[in-house]
Amino acid sequence: MNEIIKNRRSIRKFKPDVPVTKEQLNRMLEAAMMAPSACNSRPWEFIAITKREVLDEIAKVHPHAKMCETASAAIIIVAIPQTDAKPAGYYPQDCGAATQNILLEAVSLGLGTCWCGIYPRDEQIADFRKLFNINEPKIPFCVIAIGTPAEEPAPRGFFEEAKVRFVE
Repeated sequence: MNEIIKNRRSIRKFKPDVPVTKEQLNRMLEAAMMAPSACNSRPWEFIAITKREVLDEIAKVHPHAKMCETASAAIIIVAIPQTDAKPAGYYPQDCGAATQNILLEAVSLGLGTCWCGIYPRDEQIADFRKLFNINEPKIPFCVIAIGTPAEEPAPRGFFEEAKVRFVE
């Protein structure tokens, strides 16, 4: 298995004095945009944040994103549902794939991340719409806290053969 996949962790404590550079953010965003999407629809937009006051506000409005208080950056993935064209309804999978690519590229850059869902929680969607002026039909999908890890959590993922069924 790839070492980047093995080393990915959800980081909730960052070194706040170590910035995430624009170049690093661009690499993560490029990785996100390389994700597969239904019929190459690319139903996403991104908001990259390094402003301390905005990171602190995210920590206030999202009950599970307190790590933004020490993160040096965050990326919000904004889903664009396909309402009048095919393929409709696949944006959650597509945005999830983009999110995973950001998480893995961050590891390759020596950074840590924590993926915090916004969609499908109506209250969180409303809070992020207001905070970032995101109008319908666009949907704030998730926020990813990013920074230099100040912790080394133990691995939590593992292979479970009992959850696999082969059809041969």
